[in-house]
Parts: sequence; structure tokens; C-alpha cells
Amino acid sequence: MPRLWRFDETIDTDVLAPGKYMKSPLAEIAAHCLEAVRPDFAVSVGSGDVVLGTANFGVGSSREQAAEVLRHLGIAAVIAPSFAGIFYRNAINLGLPVFTLPDDLYQHPGLADGAELIFDFDAAALTLTASGEVLTLDPLPVFLRDMILDGGLIPHLEKRFQADIEEKGVS
Repeated sequence: MPRLWRFDETIDTDVLAPGKYMKSPLAEIAAHCLEAVRPDFAVSVGSGDVVLGTANFGVGSSREQAAEVLRHLGIAAVIAPSFAGIFYRNAINLGLPVFTLPDDLYQHPGLADGAELIFDFDAAALTLTASGEVLTLDPLPVFLRDMILDGGLIPHLEKRFQADIEEKGVS
């Protein structure tokens, strides 16, 4: 069952993708993701898990690997009251779902670290398996939702380009 990884401290790009590993392959960078605040994260995270962070999640440098490692590790979504702009855009561009939630929902008792949940991308919602309660996140605009569903910016543009070619009958 997917679980929630709750971080109550500021999570910056240096914690997500430590600088000393930036010349390493993605798998190596991912192995050190969040180790400064949660040493067991990279080895314990499971596919479909969700990260819940504090406001301004992903503050720091513009390194896209900060979002890319989370996707590589199988994170289904990152949820926070707000995101640093560059991290947010990098996540969308790489196909990593990022959703905001109202500040009061951040304090919901069901959003405890390790809580089992089901993330529903289409509904922009979390279902807490212990109670069955559904928590609604702020929905993404349709164009960003489509980009994530296509796998990120490059696959999305390739899909649109291919559709344009087919529509015009160009080969």
C-alpha cells in the first residue's frame, strides 16, 4: 500500500539532489535523495508513495535533478501548500505530479508520516485508507494535467507535433 512521507522541515533542492553527486548518474543521485533529513528515504520509498512537504517546497537552485530523482524513485506526487517556482516547473516538465493543498489541510491528523493512502491523479485527491476520508487537493489546470499525463514537456510536444503532422498529411 502506498504511504505518505511527511517532511515538516524546509526541503530544498540540495537536500533532494545533493550537489556532491551532481556529476553522477541519476540512479546515484537518487540514492542520496533526502538523506540529509531522512537517511532511509531512498532505500525505503516505494512506487506510488506520496511526499508531503511544507510551503515553498523545492526552494534553492534550478537543478532539474531535484524533481527527476523523485520521479525516478517512483513518487506518485509531491504535495505542499506551495512550491518554489523553478522546482514546480521542472516537476511538471519532467512529468512529476505536484499539487498544492490548503494550509489548513496540511495540519489534517490523517496526513501523518507513514499513513497509508491512495492518490488519485484524475480527481486530485488523497484517500486515507485508515478512515476512508477523501482529501481534495487544488486541481491542476488542464494543460498542465495533459503535460504530466503525456510524461512531461518533451513527450507532450512530440505528441502535439506528431498530431500536427498527421492532421496536415505531411510525412
